[in-house]
Parts: sequence; C-alpha cells; structure tokens
Amino acid sequence: MYLIIMLLNIFLAITVIFLERRNASSTWAWLMVLFFAPVLGFILYLILGQKVRKRKLNKLLGDNQRIIEDALEKQQQELKERRLLPEGSDMAEYQDMMYMNLVTSFALYTSNNEIAIFTDGNQKFDSLIADMEAAERHIHLEYYIVRDDALGRRLAATLAKKAKQGVEVRFLYDHIGSSNLPRRFFHELRQSGGMEAAFFPSRIPYLNLKINYRNHRKLAIIDGKIGYIGGFNIGDEYLGLNAHFGEWRDTHLKVMGGAVLQMQAQFMMDWNLATSGKVDLSSTYFPLPKVSAGRIGMQLVASGPDTEYQEIKNAYIKMIASAKKTICMQTPYFVPDESLMTALRIASLSGVRVSIMLPSKPDHFFVYWATHSYLGELLASGVRVYLYERGFLHAKTLVVDGKVASVGTANLDIRSFKLNFEMNAFIYDKETSQKLQTLFQEDVRLARRLTMEDYGRRPLFNRFKESISRLLSPIL
Repeated sequence: MYLIIMLLNIFLAITVIFLERRNASSTWAWLMVLFFAPVLGFILYLILGQKVRKRKLNKLLGDNQRIIEDALEKQQQELKERRLLPEGSDMAEYQDMMYMNLVTSFALYTSNNEIAIFTDGNQKFDSLIADMEAAERHIHLEYYIVRDDALGRRLAATLAKKAKQGVEVRFLYDHIGSSNLPRRFFHELRQSGGMEAAFFPSRIPYLNLKINYRNHRKLAIIDGKIGYIGGFNIGDEYLGLNAHFGEWRDTHLKVMGGAVLQMQAQFMMDWNLATSGKVDLSSTYFPLPKVSAGRIGMQLVASGPDTEYQEIKNAYIKMIASAKKTICMQTPYFVPDESLMTALRIASLSGVRVSIMLPSKPDHFFVYWATHSYLGELLASGVRVYLYERGFLHAKTLVVDGKVASVGTANLDIRSFKLNFEMNAFIYDKETSQKLQTLFQEDVRLARRLTMEDYGRRPLFNRFKESISRLLSPIL
C-alpha cells in the first residue's frame, strides 16, 4: 500500500510539474501538500487541482453572433486608431486599456449609462425588489450565496409572484456558495413557472470534483434595461443583521444603459453552461436602449478559469500603472500574485499615493492571515494600509486619480483572478469615480491606519500563522 501511494504521488508530482505547466508558486504549493500529506494530498488534488477546459465566451447563438462580432471588430478598429472617443475627451488616455479589455474579454465600450451606487444592503435590495416588481418581460438573477432567511424568502416570494404574472424568471446560484440552501427554497418559484439552476452541481453525492471553481458573480438583469453588479450576496448578514460581523459595508451598482446588455449576455452564457436547455439570445432579451440621459462610459469585464487571460487582474494592473496621483483600493481579501504586488510597489515608489483598505476582522482564517503576510512589503514601499473597524468590509473597488474606477465581484486575490468566475464594471467617468473616492475617504474615518511600527510589534504566533497561510496562498 505504501509503495502504491508513493508511486501515485510521484506520478501526480510529474503531472503537476511537467504536464499542467502551472506557475512555480502553485506548483510548489501542491508539491508541499503531496509531500506532507500523501493520501490526503492526492484526494485534495483530484478535487481542487483539476483545471476547467478553456472555452471562448464570445461564441453566442444564432444570428446575434454575427451582430456582436461585427460590433467587436468595428470598436476594435476605432480603439486601435484612437478615434472611439471624441477629441479632447478626459478619458482618451485610457483607450489602450479599453482596447485590451475588448480584445481579451470581448468587453464592448458603451457611453450611454447611468449609475446609482449602493453601500447599504437594505437600500440595494429595496431598489432591486422594486425593479423586480415593475418587471414586464424577464428577471434574471445570478448570485454566489443565497440564504434561506428573511431576505432570501422575501426575494423568492417576489420572483414567484412575478412568474405567476407571466414574467420569465431565471435564478442561477452557485452550488458551493449556496450549499446550505434547501431544495424547498425554490418550490414556489418552480410551481409558478419560474426556473432555477445550480452552477457546477455535484454529480456524485458529497463529492464535487469542481468544488474549486465557483461562480462568484452577483448579477441581476430586469427586462434587459436595468442591471445590478457588485459585492452583495443574498442573506440577512448583508443587511447588517449578523451579530458577529455587525454592519456590512459593501459596494454595488445599479446600471441603466448599454452596459446592461453585456451583463445579460454573460448571464445567458452562464445559464446555458449550467443547464441542458439552451436559451437563444434573441432580441427579446436585448432590447435596443432608448435615448438615455446617461453619459457614463463603461466596460463589463468577465474572467474565469475557462478564459485565456486573467482579464480582471490585467485590467487592475493597467489601471494601477496609469496612476499619476492616487490609488484607492478596498477588498476583503488581499492575496496577490507577484505581478500585482510589483505594480502596487512601483506605483507607490513612483510617488503615487497608494491606499488600501481591508477588514479588521476575519471571516476566513487562512485568507485573513495570508492577507496580513503581504502587508509588510506594502508598508515598506510607502503604501497606506487601513483596517476598517465598523463592521465588515466586503467592497471590491479600485479608483485611480479620481478619473477611472472598477466595482464588481472580484477580490484582490489569486482565487478571484484564476479560479472564480467573476465580473467587474470598469467605469470611465470623473463624477462617478470621485463619488467612489469620497466614499473611500469617509471610510478612512471608520478605519485604523496600520503603520510599519504596529506591523513590527505583532505577536510571534501571528507571524507563524501568516507564514503557513502564505505558503498555501496560491491554492487558497
């Protein structure tokens, strides 16, 4: 038995090193697991280590594929020739970033959007439910975590009511993130004619070989005209009703305009991936936007383990590299790879005022201590680190120079960049970016600044937990 286990370990090690061509840090992390826990490591690799087959997300159905391909080619040429934006536009300097997002993530740029920003869960869900109540054609929801609690049941009851009225309702949730959701939760919705589906459900009881790949997106699309994207999941804790976390600080956007259609396309592709029944991307789901008062430029960038590039991470790095004055970042988890760490250090050492805000309390032990293991390097480079103390900080925002911003579902960690299915809104608008920067400054008053002296005085046991967690960070 020992010989068989060792041979399997050697075979698996050869697979990790030579065949899968992972990056070096991930390879060493897996080899460490295999060496110290031969049997358990082998099982963990089978569950957590397999890769998702790459696929192109721009392969749409029917006649719409040609329409979208034409739009992509036209905009790609305009960006290459620097003529997408009017001459003298404040956002002209970001056309190379728009081009990168377009060619790697098929993220069309739209300039006719309106945005409302939510930082409070009660306001966000009141607005979402009001928009759902007014829906005439369809409601599409996609969330990572759905709870069977007061908020979850309120949302489910609204969906069932709209389904009875003849509105098409589709509810996509992540099988792992919502693992405690009882089957009866969707009973009324199904009875009313609505549809629900789990993303990457387990085909074998108690064993999900795709457990490591999670749909972390949080999208809502109503009638193809209104879209929601951001950090709030569906559960009472996101309303600040959890005694442990207290007040929940997050950021979510309500969008009206052309960018909603990109959210819709992403939802449809995720739905078709999760279900056997294919939904044709007909014009019913993609209504032509009416003339809007919106003037905000946006791109919706999606990334995941099935895409060629780490699209959201690349866009973050591009934004950081463009900074001249300020960078403001908020994230609940900070487990960066070397490229992101280098970008932040270079920006700070170049005189850019880099500020990053993290929660002061943990919700995931290993990720929390892995996060703290990186803070010393940032502090040494002059980065300002703030620990949010009023409840739990879950926002995923990045603002550069008060001119461009990103709000979405991706954390600043390796999991979000490589393993999770994510989507972020990249916003090219001074007014919106400055609003988000102001929110950051208001949060600074509710946070404690971490200094190099404070970091140096942390207990020895904390340093030990940081070191162990950091070793595992590539596979957390």
